[in-house]
Amino acid sequence: MLSDEEQIRGLVDIWQSATKAGDIDTVLSLMTDDVVFLVPGRQPMSKAEFAALSRVPAGTSHSKFEGKSEIQEVQISGDMAYLWSKLSVTVTPPGASESIERAGHTLTIFRRVGGKWLLARDANLLSTVQRPRT
Repeated sequence: MLSDEEQIRGLVDIWQSATKAGDIDTVLSLMTDDVVFLVPGRQPMSKAEFAALSRVPAGTSHSKFEGKSEIQEVQISGDMAYLWSKLSVTVTPPGASESIERAGHTLTIFRRVGGKWLLARDANLLSTVQRPRT
């Protein structure tokens, strides 16, 4: 049986793989129903808003996603846990010739629900990466 920390690290891996594959249903299954995302420059986002922003119409391509999460710390207390990480993300919208790169830190709170760890709160401090012009 995996330790709580291994389960949480595994959830992060599944999240990244599912996001890369455009599998929004798997990503949504990793969240509590009352999840809240905190992102700079916008109001807190719910699970329904996340789903609406993430879904693409049938027959259309989803953005190409590449990400790297460097987990810095995982702390667990009972049925609550937090994780902070360094995250870098590159997104290429369908048909775009240039990618959008963002990097920074995240602070994520997990809650154990029915014996399974789920993402409950996420504070995303990513900002656009400025590349020198050549």
